[in-house]
Amino acid sequence: MTQSTTNMATINTASTAARVAISLLAASLLGGCGLSSLTSGLGTSMFGGASKSSAETGAVSEEQLLSAAQGNTAAGVGGAVEVAHGCPKFVPWPRDHFVTIYEPGRAGDGLAIMHRGEITKTARECAIEPGKVTVKYGFSGRVLLGPRGKAGPITLPVNVFVTDSKRTRVAEGKVVVNSSVAVENPIGYFSAVNTVTFDVPEGARAGEYEVWVGFEQKAPGAG
Repeated sequence: MTQSTTNMATINTASTAARVAISLLAASLLGGCGLSSLTSGLGTSMFGGASKSSAETGAVSEEQLLSAAQGNTAAGVGGAVEVAHGCPKFVPWPRDHFVTIYEPGRAGDGLAIMHRGEITKTARECAIEPGKVTVKYGFSGRVLLGPRGKAGPITLPVNVFVTDSKRTRVAEGKVVVNSSVAVENPIGYFSAVNTVTFDVPEGARAGEYEVWVGFEQKAPGAG
């Protein structure tokens, strides 16, 4: 075999190995990324009240939510049991708990994924007053680097909105989360804490409302 033939065989083998590695990474991003969500029952007293334990109070903080996302562990009071009676739920909007960003013009192509954001943890507490509710909410998650991703900071827009018992939106806002990834460390994490206040008409109950969070699906490159 000539030297040029040997070199060509080596290049083809390396190219095939690279394609296999990229395909495996794309498959792992598109499938099997589980979502675990947590609604923290922190009571309905005013923020900072003595009725909350230290563990519960810390649940709605960027530090504890970030730690929970990194360790995939619960923050505060966990499980699906709704223990904060009368406090609006805070949950991810269906199908919007994740967003995949592709190279321009290649949405849906697994080999064109730049990065993927996932919301994995949520927590909330609220203050209920006559005719008004203030919800302090927090969420955290991760960003995964894709086959076409670039190392560095990543910013993703997030929508937060409130619905009444008829799923009519009564309040909404936007939050931006920031993370960072690198080739040698392809998973980054983020957390955010904020508040939303909305009116509750006479005859309605605060528990009939829900606060939702989800990634902006119309962000550039989203698909």
